[in-house]
Amino acid sequence: MLSFAFQVFMGFFAIMNPFGNIPIFLGLVEDLDEPIRRQIARKSTITAFVIVFLFALGGNLIFRLFGITLPAFRIAGGILIFAIAYELLNGRKSQQHHLRGEETDDVTDPTAIAITPLGIPILAGPGTIATAMSFVGNHTNPINIAIVIVIFLIMCLITYVFFIYSDKILSKLGLSWISLLSRLMGLILAVIAVQMILEGIQQAFP
Repeated sequence: MLSFAFQVFMGFFAIMNPFGNIPIFLGLVEDLDEPIRRQIARKSTITAFVIVFLFALGGNLIFRLFGITLPAFRIAGGILIFAIAYELLNGRKSQQHHLRGEETDDVTDPTAIAITPLGIPILAGPGTIATAMSFVGNHTNPINIAIVIVIFLIMCLITYVFFIYSDKILSKLGLSWISLLSRLMGLILAVIAVQMILEGIQQAFP
């Protein structure tokens, strides 16, 4: 259980990359007051948790509804996550779960960015959802599912803390260290992606 919990934590930490999301968060809220920043940070992490929570619980139902097998999903999810990891390793922001810039134009409610692009797809993007569903897999043991949900909740709390203290973290570390940590997360994510692909292939061709 401890090994599984650690694997889940590292998978979520790498895919959500709280260090790499600090400059994105600051870029979106730089003209806003501190109370609104905290509201956006709270709303975005709650949105991400709700989305992943629903996919984690309804993963098996989605598989049956669309006729998807777990090995196929793990292989596809592994390829998707590896693509994100490759972009992180090369110092680029993944287009899979980062904003493109024009998405936040002409927003009347400043907290609307908490839903999109922050909540979706920056925090709860395809890679995060694929990671959660892959960890849940076809487990019928509620303890395993609970571990995934609780650890993602912890990850959302960590992200919230990173967001509300983003100015201090950025001033202490600097962009160069944040870039280095993002590349390290990319390496960890690449290993997790390869492991997912190997498990999918082994299950598809026992």
